[in-house]
Amino acid sequence: MTVSLAALAAPAVRASVLAAAVAAVFAGSVDAQAANGTVGVRETVCAQDLFVRTDPGGAWTGTLSKGQTFLVESKQSGWAYGFAYGDINRHGWVQDGWFC
Repeated sequence: MTVSLAALAAPAVRASVLAAAVAAVFAGSVDAQAANGTVGVRETVCAQDLFVRTDPGGAWTGTLSKGQTFLVESKQSGWAYGFAYGDINRHGWVQDGWFC
């Protein structure tokens, strides 16, 4: 029995094409990569919801929505302190790494 090289390569080619198609579909739906905030910069929130707290990991005082802004005034161990604009309009702490 002889098998052509094309017949052997066909499943690999189909798998490769399928993987590329799936990657293309998901690439279009992925938001911009979130980034850490910079002290002194009014950052835009990329997260769907970003909780504002009294202290790092402290009590919840409000929620910033995607597209609202936060002025980073200082940073500490994965948290950013500053002023939350939008619906909140007060100072507080947010988890760093959720800005565009």
